[in-house]
Amino acid sequence: MSTDFQELQELILADARTVYSEAVIDHAMAPRNMGVMQSADAFAGVTGPCGDTMEIWLKVNNDAIVAATFMTDGCGSSIASGSMVTETVKGKSINEAQKTTQRDVLDALGGLPEESKHCALLAANTLKAAIRDYIATKREPWKRAYRKY
Repeated sequence: MSTDFQELQELILADARTVYSEAVIDHAMAPRNMGVMQSADAFAGVTGPCGDTMEIWLKVNNDAIVAATFMTDGCGSSIASGSMVTETVKGKSINEAQKTTQRDVLDALGGLPEESKHCALLAANTLKAAIRDYIATKREPWKRAYRKY
């Protein structure tokens, strides 16, 4: 029985490899940094045009991102995009991370099919929204008390 399952799994992966890069498959199947972060310094949730929602939490020390996590209710491309964007911003300064674009996420993933490219945009936009939250609460720390997470 498990042999049949393994054969099916290999067929599915072989089919996926005709459309997706190894990086996309890897990050979709084994996402990094997935989960809610306790005591985050920044948070944002964004809903994309397809209806997928992504949330990103950031931990910042001396204006450098030391940790980033995400959650999404989206497809494998959204999972891969969230995983990749949280991996690539760790260690970057807030200013450097704020420049992350859809193209950066797509390049790091080795591309996405045309119908899934908006997932990379969702990840980049959610990251930027979390950075805006960090900047706003840095200026006005009292707002941290009113966060919902």
